[in-house]
Amino acid sequence: MTKSKVAISIVTYNSRHIFDVLENLKKEFGNDKSFRILIFDNNSSEEYKQDLKKYRDFAEITFHNENKGFGFGHNSNLMKSPDDYFLVFNPDIILEREPFRKMLKLMEDDTSISLLVPKVLNSDGTTQHLIRNRVTVFDYALRFIPFKLVKKIFDKRLSSYECRDLPDDKTVNVLIGSGCFMLLRGKAFQEVGGFDERYFMYFEDYDLCLKFSLQKKRVVYTPFSNVIHYYERGAHKSFKLFKIFIISMIKFFNKWGWKFI
Repeated sequence: MTKSKVAISIVTYNSRHIFDVLENLKKEFGNDKSFRILIFDNNSSEEYKQDLKKYRDFAEITFHNENKGFGFGHNSNLMKSPDDYFLVFNPDIILEREPFRKMLKLMEDDTSISLLVPKVLNSDGTTQHLIRNRVTVFDYALRFIPFKLVKKIFDKRLSSYECRDLPDDKTVNVLIGSGCFMLLRGKAFQEVGGFDERYFMYFEDYDLCLKFSLQKKRVVYTPFSNVIHYYERGAHKSFKLFKIFIISMIKFFNKWGWKFI
């Protein structure tokens, strides 16, 4: 296995944005040997796999024979990887070279940072509020309640939960960053055992951040770099994904303690 500075890990299952994402990565990073692109396919359709194979000259692709989830795929890519930094990267993220260079420099200059997350934007430039400094059952109930009046009554609570007041002029420590885009110090990720594979999907990023917190490893948010995320909010639209979300949430609170308010 050839060592690079950064291993970019992408886990996919019939993800509709991934080919645009890979074309963008080719444009931004080209043949830069300091980056490796690692794709783990969770048993997508045969047609999808054939399309992925067209990128074998650019990425190292693993085709798994069953879908064992987000954490399993990233662990398979990264737990034995020798690279200095790992970028956990959703297949619906658009990343430009210069913002990423800023993130990487911040990690290189401050060795106390184990995990760095940037500002995450929608395609229209608005901010996705994905940072968390607490996790409670009540906050999740508020997010899923469809009644606008209830959300209006608890707007301050939701604003606090979604960390909408994060500064735009300095980096800050946070409790939890989003797994859609995480720049990790490789050894730190491996030292905490990577993602907990008991979560098929959802909450494995929260779990990872709390494991870092237990070991006094810093999780940091930077407003000076951003990425675009084609946020699908699948658990809000699909009963199947909502069911997976609830199962993962129960596993998370069983592990870390039930906090209702």
